[in-house]
Amino acid sequence: MNDHMHQTQSFDTYETAWCPGCGNFSILPCLQKALTQLNLDPHHVLMVAGIGQAAKTPQYISANGFCGLHGRALPPAIAAKIANEKLTVIVETGEGDSYGEGGNHFIHNIRRNVDITHFVHDNQIYGLTKGQASPTSEIGHVTGVQTNGNINQPLNPVFLALAAGAGFVARAFSGDQKQLVQIMMDAIQYPGYALVDILQPCISFNKVNTFASYKDRVQPLTDSHDPTDFSQAVQAATQTGEQIPTGIFYRVEKPTFHTRHPVLADHSPLIEQTCDPSRIKDLIQSFV
Repeated sequence: MNDHMHQTQSFDTYETAWCPGCGNFSILPCLQKALTQLNLDPHHVLMVAGIGQAAKTPQYISANGFCGLHGRALPPAIAAKIANEKLTVIVETGEGDSYGEGGNHFIHNIRRNVDITHFVHDNQIYGLTKGQASPTSEIGHVTGVQTNGNINQPLNPVFLALAAGAGFVARAFSGDQKQLVQIMMDAIQYPGYALVDILQPCISFNKVNTFASYKDRVQPLTDSHDPTDFSQAVQAATQTGEQIPTGIFYRVEKPTFHTRHPVLADHSPLIEQTCDPSRIKDLIQSFV
């Protein structure tokens, strides 16, 4: 077995349990390939997830894993990175998980800029709970619950991330694996919080945003797009019409949580820092 095959298989694990045709089947091998091409050690990778179909992804990656609560994937991921800066921390969630119940954590981690990578599987529907409208579902989308159509304005997560101050914002399509692998690699290597919103079909519960409909509409950003130009990023993120831009909208380096925090700035992970209880002995004694 050659080295490349050995490394690829080092990230393999159990058989998946997604519906045949699910976009996750495209995303999973892209992630495995990105991790392999970056020559990352599985023992130094932490996969964190919440609840949902996308959140099953860490179960199928042979690396460290943590499954949190619905909407609460970011807090344990942030905590792990703060405790051990040497870990490569990757968060896998659905759009309902992160933009709905987890929206507060999503916005405030952008403010903190903790160095983690966030891949959001955006199928514009709640797939695990049998097809309710999600934060990115379009107005008028009929579901088993919204029988008269979704009445709520869809969230634009790419624009929201830009407006909140994220330094790395991208959109990808599960059907363009070559682009997705490269974006994943760039996001993982970015020093700070990186968001990648991945458009994907839900074969069982979303009959509108299908693979074919995405395939006809997605359009990679041209070479003339400058990812350091905020105005260009906003223009691409708010583009309306039939075409859906994909690619890295914005990428600029910003001070991270670790570089700003006085305890973490020396790049000594908390797990390696010593604790001297005698320093607070007198303080503890004052409460006795």
